[in-house]
Amino acid sequence: MLKTRVITALVLLAVLLPILFSGSAIAFTFAAGLFLGAAMWENQRLFNKPGAIVLALGWALIFIYMSLQNTPFSLPTLFTLCTIFWVFGLAPALRFGLPPVGGFGSSLISGVYAVAIFGCFIAMNFLFAKSTVLLLSTMALVWTADVGAYFCGKAFGKRKLAPSISPGKSWEGAVGGCILVVAFGLTCAFVPALAETFPAKIYSHRGIGALITVLITVSIASVVGDLFESMLKRRIGFKDSSNLLPGHGGVLDRIDALIPVMPFAALVVGIWAL
Repeated sequence: MLKTRVITALVLLAVLLPILFSGSAIAFTFAAGLFLGAAMWENQRLFNKPGAIVLALGWALIFIYMSLQNTPFSLPTLFTLCTIFWVFGLAPALRFGLPPVGGFGSSLISGVYAVAIFGCFIAMNFLFAKSTVLLLSTMALVWTADVGAYFCGKAFGKRKLAPSISPGKSWEGAVGGCILVVAFGLTCAFVPALAETFPAKIYSHRGIGALITVLITVSIASVVGDLFESMLKRRIGFKDSSNLLPGHGGVLDRIDALIPVMPFAALVVGIWAL
């Protein structure tokens, strides 16, 4: 299993890193469109919806068109909408539960989650257009939260964070991940070589208070995104969102924590003109 995970990771890195550092908007858009299509296909499966491939293709084509053309659609509106969806629609489901599969409520959440996924990829494209460093440093915050939560949970975890959704996660792990994110963000802010990163730009434009607030929000949002996808899988009895990435599960399994974070980060960049 570990060997398969490593091989898959190396293949993905070999494909994605040259695209990321090429600076090519076209290459990035088509690569992101491919992963978006896969994520949308998995989303349809998690909600047991028909026409998964057709809908996935449609979302991918809309993404590619919007990314390569000057559309009249307001990106800040989309990023704001995604953030509102998470705060008032998807995150509360962690407390109140999901409606039965097949009902109107489930279909509504399926559509909202699809918009959130779409917004995540549009946000990635938006940040990439500004700089590769800005995009990667934002994603690195989420990866840091995940790594910190895993190791702190292993070392200190006693109180379960959401036992009915993801029994392995603990409050200690979540807090540890948040502390590590803040430490990573502050490092970026005060190391001159990292001046073009997302945390450093927030610090230089808005100060340390705004930076710490954003870092804590990102950490919390990443946990919410992870738990929400876990809840979807548990409801339908899936271990992974798919088997598209051998050893890793599906695309949603890899980006679940990014889905609520990226539109929020793009909104911050846009509003504060970072």
